[in-house]
Amino acid sequence: MSKINQTSRRRFLKSALVAGAGFTVVPRHVLGGNGFIPPSDQLTKAIIGVGGMGRGHIPYEGTRVVAICDVDTEHLALAQSKIDYDVKKFHDFREVCHLPEVDIVHIATPPHWHGLMAVEAAKAGKDIWCEKPMTRTIGEGKKVVEAVNAHGRMFRLNTWFRFKDTFYGLGTDVKPLKKIIDSGILGWPLKVTVSGITGYDWKFYWSGEHNLKPMPVPENLDYDFWLGPAPYKPYNPNRVHAKFRGYWDYDGGGLGDMGQHYLDPVQYLLGKDDTSPVKIEVDAPQQHYDAVGSWRRITYTYADGCQIILDGENRDKDAAYIEGPNGKIFRGFKSDIPNLHKFLETLPDPEPQISIFSESVKTRKKFALNETNGFRSATMVNLGIIAVRLGRTLHFDPEQLEFIDDEGANKMINQPMRAPWTI
Repeated sequence: MSKINQTSRRRFLKSALVAGAGFTVVPRHVLGGNGFIPPSDQLTKAIIGVGGMGRGHIPYEGTRVVAICDVDTEHLALAQSKIDYDVKKFHDFREVCHLPEVDIVHIATPPHWHGLMAVEAAKAGKDIWCEKPMTRTIGEGKKVVEAVNAHGRMFRLNTWFRFKDTFYGLGTDVKPLKKIIDSGILGWPLKVTVSGITGYDWKFYWSGEHNLKPMPVPENLDYDFWLGPAPYKPYNPNRVHAKFRGYWDYDGGGLGDMGQHYLDPVQYLLGKDDTSPVKIEVDAPQQHYDAVGSWRRITYTYADGCQIILDGENRDKDAAYIEGPNGKIFRGFKSDIPNLHKFLETLPDPEPQISIFSESVKTRKKFALNETNGFRSATMVNLGIIAVRLGRTLHFDPEQLEFIDDEGANKMINQPMRAPWTI
């Protein structure tokens, strides 16, 4: 372990001893008569992981950054240069989680850290803003849900298409699609095809390189801490920072990176926020044990017959985006149902959602995409990744959250962490 890491751990242990010596750290936003922040009071935020994504989210409505954390000193310097006042800087995320002046912890690290950090933040009484995918494994996602609920925290997953912005290639946001589906005019069950027509293929071929040669670790990076719970493998620049998504130990390629962006809104449209597919079929070449490879097609089927098809190779160029027994909706919000847009005007709006996280923190009401529905869409990503890695059809129990008669697949639900890390 590096000298920086040793020093950081000493600081963390010292602060932990102090915290246990007679007082409890209470986040600033739970103080006051009703436990809420006055609307005029600005929330404070700490960012863990200030690479490209973390630096890109320094400004956020209703919040002020007071601390940043990274195991790369160059990242810390770059992030500080984008903030016009001095903030606290840390190497160890655990110190950040226990800062009494922090309301929100924003986790912008590679996914193999998301579960550990989210649980630590929840236990420390922080509200959590987490990048996608929510967690790298299904088991870690379960732990996050348990910790967030046990400690009464607010959680936001950073993908937003279920509640704002034009959804990929469709010429509309999700709201009118939700109204149409809920009306029943398309019939049931529905089939949703997510393919190149919606932009999915732009990261489809995000794969890792095989047989990486060991290289010296740069002085600015604590590589051992960067790996954390992941298995030890010799340093190569392809493993870290912008290229980590190409390796199974840290993410799942384009599916891990973009899958929740595409799958979460569909889950919401189909009303599947409280369940998961029961069958996952995959068409993919045999995968490398370390580096992520491409795949051709993943088909998710729910118990009621609804299907979601990820068409990675864009085979179905003319496929409808949403197809039911009574009608179809195509790219550009076109449909084969006469006067559909006129019918849309008569439909009630979906249930309102909180789409600004600072509002969720202040009111203590769940964010639109929270730990519960976010876990379900992250599970879809992880189901697809497991099917691709194993190269076979999987059958899943959405209640027990385990695979049916498949020991190999079940071993991938809870994957071991490198000591001393554990949730």
